[in-house]
Amino acid sequence: MNKLYITGDCHGDFQRFTTRNFPQLKGMDRDDCVIICGDHGGVWAGEQADGHGLDWLEGKPFTTLFVDGNHENFDLLNAYPEQEWHGGHVHVVRPHVLHLMRGQVFEIGGLTWFTMGGAASHDIEDGILDPAAPDFEQRYWALRRINARFRVLGRSWWPEEMPSEAEYAEAVTNLERVGWCVGCVLTHCAPTSVAQRVNRCYHPDRLTDFLETVRQRCRFSQWFCGHYHINQVIDERFVIQWEQISKIEAASI
Repeated sequence: MNKLYITGDCHGDFQRFTTRNFPQLKGMDRDDCVIICGDHGGVWAGEQADGHGLDWLEGKPFTTLFVDGNHENFDLLNAYPEQEWHGGHVHVVRPHVLHLMRGQVFEIGGLTWFTMGGAASHDIEDGILDPAAPDFEQRYWALRRINARFRVLGRSWWPEEMPSEAEYAEAVTNLERVGWCVGCVLTHCAPTSVAQRVNRCYHPDRLTDFLETVRQRCRFSQWFCGHYHINQVIDERFVIQWEQISKIEAASI
Protein backbone atom coordinates (compact mmCIF):
# COMPACT_ATOMS: atom_id res chain seq x y z
CA MET A 1 0.00 0.00 0.00
CA ASN A 2 1.38 3.41 -0.97
CA LYS A 3 2.00 5.85 1.84
CA LEU A 4 0.04 9.10 1.82
CA TYR A 5 0.74 12.17 3.93
CA ILE A 6 -1.07 15.49 3.86
CA THR A 7 -0.17 19.00 5.03
CA GLY A 8 -1.31 22.57 4.57
CA ASP A 9 -0.11 25.90 3.23
CA CYS A 10 3.64 26.15 2.60
CA HIS A 11 3.94 29.57 0.90
CA GLY A 12 7.20 28.49 -0.70
CA ASP A 13 8.79 27.33 2.57
CA PHE A 14 9.40 23.57 2.42
CA GLN A 15 11.50 23.13 5.55
CA ARG A 16 8.83 20.93 7.07
CA PHE A 17 10.04 18.26 4.62
CA THR A 18 13.58 18.05 5.98
CA THR A 19 14.65 14.76 7.50
CA ARG A 20 14.69 16.41 10.92
CA ASN A 21 11.10 17.64 10.69
CA PHE A 22 9.74 14.73 8.66
CA PRO A 23 11.78 11.62 9.52
CA GLN A 24 9.19 9.37 7.87
CA LEU A 25 10.60 10.32 4.47
CA LYS A 26 13.51 7.94 5.03
CA GLY A 27 11.23 5.01 4.27
CA MET A 28 9.41 6.56 1.31
CA ASP A 29 9.74 6.17 -2.45
CA ARG A 30 8.27 7.75 -5.58
CA ASP A 31 5.04 5.78 -5.28
CA ASP A 32 4.44 7.47 -1.92
CA CYS A 33 2.88 10.95 -1.94
CA VAL A 34 2.85 14.09 0.17
CA ILE A 35 -0.20 16.24 -0.57
CA ILE A 36 -0.31 20.01 0.03
CA CYS A 37 -3.75 21.61 0.48
CA GLY A 38 -3.01 24.75 -1.54
CA ASP A 39 -0.78 27.82 -1.22
CA HIS A 40 2.16 25.69 -2.29
CA GLY A 41 3.89 28.95 -3.22
CA GLY A 42 6.95 27.40 -4.82
CA VAL A 43 5.97 28.74 -8.24
CA TRP A 44 6.11 32.46 -7.61
CA ALA A 45 8.99 34.48 -9.08
CA GLY A 46 10.19 32.46 -12.07
CA GLU A 47 12.60 29.59 -12.57
CA GLN A 48 15.69 31.62 -11.75
CA ALA A 49 14.32 32.48 -8.31
CA ASP A 50 12.17 29.40 -7.67
CA GLY A 51 14.33 26.73 -9.29
CA HIS A 52 16.52 25.89 -6.30
CA GLY A 53 13.55 25.27 -4.01
CA LEU A 54 11.67 23.26 -6.61
CA ASP A 55 14.76 21.17 -7.39
CA TRP A 56 15.24 20.57 -3.66
CA LEU A 57 11.66 19.35 -3.41
CA GLU A 58 12.13 17.17 -6.50
CA GLY A 59 15.13 15.60 -4.76
CA LYS A 60 12.97 14.21 -1.96
CA PRO A 61 12.21 10.48 -2.28
CA PHE A 62 8.41 10.98 -2.45
CA THR A 63 6.09 12.59 -5.02
CA THR A 64 4.73 16.01 -4.07
CA LEU A 65 1.14 16.77 -5.06
CA PHE A 66 -0.69 20.03 -4.52
CA VAL A 67 -3.88 21.86 -5.33
CA ASP A 68 -3.52 25.57 -5.88
CA GLY A 69 -4.52 28.11 -3.27
CA ASN A 70 -5.08 31.83 -3.68
CA HIS A 71 -1.42 32.70 -3.16
CA GLU A 72 0.08 31.24 -6.32
CA ASN A 73 1.52 32.88 -9.43
CA PHE A 74 -1.08 31.58 -11.87
CA ASP A 75 0.66 33.04 -14.92
CA LEU A 76 3.65 30.81 -14.19
CA LEU A 77 1.77 27.82 -12.81
CA ASN A 78 -0.53 27.55 -15.82
CA ALA A 79 2.45 27.73 -18.19
CA TYR A 80 3.85 24.38 -17.03
CA PRO A 81 3.11 21.41 -19.31
CA GLU A 82 -0.16 19.62 -18.74
CA GLN A 83 -0.56 15.87 -18.83
CA GLU A 84 -2.87 13.12 -17.62
CA TRP A 85 -1.83 11.41 -14.40
CA HIS A 86 -3.72 8.79 -12.40
CA GLY A 87 -6.99 9.65 -14.11
CA GLY A 88 -6.90 13.44 -13.99
CA HIS A 89 -4.99 16.40 -15.37
CA VAL A 90 -1.88 17.85 -13.73
CA HIS A 91 0.68 20.56 -14.38
CA VAL A 92 4.16 19.03 -14.28
CA VAL A 93 6.28 21.49 -12.28
CA ARG A 94 8.95 18.85 -11.85
CA PRO A 95 8.73 15.14 -12.72
CA HIS A 96 7.66 14.43 -9.14
CA VAL A 97 6.16 17.82 -8.18
CA LEU A 98 2.67 17.90 -9.65
CA HIS A 99 -0.14 20.44 -9.54
CA LEU A 100 -3.50 18.66 -9.27
CA MET A 101 -5.72 20.77 -11.49
CA ARG A 102 -9.22 21.93 -10.62
CA GLY A 103 -12.30 19.80 -11.06
CA GLN A 104 -10.39 16.53 -11.49
CA VAL A 105 -10.89 13.03 -10.13
CA PHE A 106 -7.71 11.05 -9.40
CA GLU A 107 -6.88 7.57 -8.14
CA ILE A 108 -4.12 8.08 -5.56
CA GLY A 109 -2.97 5.57 -2.98
CA GLY A 110 -5.96 3.33 -3.47
CA LEU A 111 -8.39 6.22 -2.96
CA THR A 112 -10.50 8.31 -5.31
CA TRP A 113 -9.85 12.06 -4.92
CA PHE A 114 -11.85 15.03 -6.18
CA THR A 115 -9.69 18.17 -6.38
CA MET A 116 -10.81 21.79 -6.52
CA GLY A 117 -8.16 24.38 -5.74
CA GLY A 118 -8.58 28.13 -5.47
CA ALA A 119 -9.90 30.56 -2.87
CA ALA A 120 -10.79 34.22 -2.52
CA SER A 121 -8.05 36.30 -0.88
CA HIS A 122 -9.02 37.97 2.38
CA ASP A 123 -5.98 40.24 2.68
CA ILE A 124 -7.02 42.74 -0.01
CA GLU A 125 -9.34 45.02 1.93
CA ASP A 126 -7.42 48.08 0.73
CA GLY A 127 -7.51 47.12 -2.90
CA ILE A 128 -5.74 45.59 -5.87
CA LEU A 129 -3.27 47.95 -7.52
CA ASP A 130 -2.62 47.87 -11.24
CA PRO A 131 1.10 48.44 -11.98
CA ALA A 132 0.11 49.92 -15.35
CA ALA A 133 -1.84 52.74 -13.70
CA PRO A 134 -0.11 56.16 -13.91
CA ASP A 135 -0.41 56.73 -10.14
CA PHE A 136 0.73 53.21 -9.20
CA GLU A 137 3.97 54.19 -7.43
CA GLN A 138 2.28 56.95 -5.47
CA ARG A 139 -0.58 54.72 -4.33
CA TYR A 140 1.73 51.78 -3.62
CA TRP A 141 3.99 53.69 -1.24
CA ALA A 142 1.08 55.51 0.38
CA LEU A 143 -0.50 52.17 1.24
CA ARG A 144 2.81 50.71 2.40
CA ARG A 145 3.31 53.61 4.81
CA ILE A 146 0.06 52.84 6.62
CA ASN A 147 0.58 49.05 6.59
CA ALA A 148 -2.49 48.61 4.42
CA ARG A 149 -3.65 45.19 3.24
CA PHE A 150 -3.42 45.27 -0.53
CA ARG A 151 -1.94 43.32 -3.41
CA VAL A 152 -0.59 44.06 -6.88
CA LEU A 153 -2.13 42.65 -10.04
CA GLY A 154 0.20 40.18 -11.75
CA ARG A 155 2.79 40.41 -8.96
CA SER A 156 1.10 39.25 -5.77
CA TRP A 157 -2.50 38.71 -6.88
CA TRP A 158 -4.15 37.05 -9.88
CA PRO A 159 -7.87 36.88 -10.75
CA GLU A 160 -7.35 33.18 -11.51
CA GLU A 161 -7.32 32.55 -7.77
CA MET A 162 -11.03 31.81 -8.31
CA PRO A 163 -12.19 29.07 -10.70
CA SER A 164 -13.43 29.88 -14.17
CA GLU A 165 -16.80 28.83 -15.54
CA ALA A 166 -15.03 26.10 -17.51
CA GLU A 167 -13.42 24.73 -14.33
CA TYR A 168 -16.74 24.63 -12.48
CA ALA A 169 -18.29 22.85 -15.48
CA GLU A 170 -15.47 20.31 -15.64
CA ALA A 171 -15.81 19.65 -11.92
CA VAL A 172 -19.50 18.85 -12.31
CA THR A 173 -18.85 16.67 -15.37
CA ASN A 174 -16.21 14.64 -13.57
CA LEU A 175 -18.31 14.25 -10.42
CA GLU A 176 -21.22 13.07 -12.52
CA ARG A 177 -18.91 10.58 -14.23
CA VAL A 178 -18.17 8.93 -10.87
CA GLY A 179 -21.76 9.21 -9.64
CA TRP A 180 -20.91 11.98 -7.14
CA CYS A 181 -19.05 9.44 -5.02
CA VAL A 182 -15.35 9.72 -4.07
CA GLY A 183 -13.17 8.65 -1.19
CA CYS A 184 -11.68 12.07 -0.44
CA VAL A 185 -12.16 15.70 -1.40
CA LEU A 186 -9.10 17.96 -1.57
CA THR A 187 -9.54 21.73 -1.69
CA HIS A 188 -7.86 24.89 -0.45
CA CYS A 189 -10.88 26.61 1.08
CA ALA A 190 -13.82 24.91 2.78
CA PRO A 191 -17.52 24.74 1.95
CA THR A 192 -19.50 27.71 3.24
CA SER A 193 -20.98 25.89 6.24
CA VAL A 194 -17.58 24.56 7.33
CA ALA A 195 -15.81 27.91 6.86
CA GLN A 196 -18.43 29.54 9.06
CA ARG A 197 -17.82 26.94 11.74
CA VAL A 198 -14.17 27.97 11.68
CA ASN A 199 -15.07 31.67 11.85
CA ARG A 200 -18.67 32.84 11.79
CA CYS A 201 -17.53 36.12 10.21
CA TYR A 202 -16.45 34.41 6.97
CA HIS A 203 -18.54 35.61 4.05
CA PRO A 204 -19.67 33.09 1.43
CA ASP A 205 -18.45 33.43 -2.13
CA ARG A 206 -19.00 31.62 -5.42
CA LEU A 207 -16.42 28.94 -4.68
CA THR A 208 -17.40 28.20 -1.06
CA ASP A 209 -21.04 27.97 -2.15
CA PHE A 210 -20.08 25.58 -4.96
CA LEU A 211 -18.15 23.48 -2.44
CA GLU A 212 -21.20 23.57 -0.18
CA THR A 213 -23.17 21.99 -3.02
CA VAL A 214 -20.47 19.32 -3.31
CA ARG A 215 -20.64 18.74 0.46
CA GLN A 216 -24.39 18.22 0.32
CA ARG A 217 -24.58 16.19 -2.88
CA CYS A 218 -21.39 14.14 -2.96
CA ARG A 219 -20.76 10.96 -1.00
CA PHE A 220 -17.25 11.09 0.47
CA SER A 221 -15.40 9.83 3.52
CA GLN A 222 -12.99 12.70 4.24
CA TRP A 223 -12.47 16.28 3.10
CA PHE A 224 -9.08 17.95 3.51
CA CYS A 225 -8.43 21.67 3.05
CA GLY A 226 -5.96 24.37 4.08
CA HIS A 227 -6.29 28.18 3.82
CA TYR A 228 -7.19 29.01 7.42
CA HIS A 229 -3.75 28.55 9.00
CA ILE A 230 -4.94 26.16 11.68
CA ASN A 231 -4.56 22.45 12.30
CA GLN A 232 -8.07 21.36 13.24
CA VAL A 233 -10.33 18.35 12.95
CA ILE A 234 -13.77 19.86 12.44
CA ASP A 235 -15.58 16.52 12.68
CA GLU A 236 -15.13 12.95 11.52
CA ARG A 237 -15.12 14.03 7.87
CA PHE A 238 -13.57 17.53 7.69
CA VAL A 239 -9.89 18.18 8.46
CA ILE A 240 -8.12 21.52 8.11
CA GLN A 241 -4.38 21.23 7.59
CA TRP A 242 -1.63 23.76 8.12
CA GLU A 243 1.90 23.00 9.35
CA GLN A 244 1.17 19.52 10.66
CA ILE A 245 1.97 16.57 8.37
CA SER A 246 -0.63 13.84 8.88
CA LYS A 247 -0.62 10.30 7.59
CA ILE A 248 -3.70 9.17 5.70
CA GLU A 249 -4.69 5.63 6.51
CA ALA A 250 -6.48 4.44 3.38
CA ALA A 251 -7.87 1.40 5.14
CA SER A 252 -9.89 3.65 7.46
CA ILE A 253 -11.45 5.69 4.65
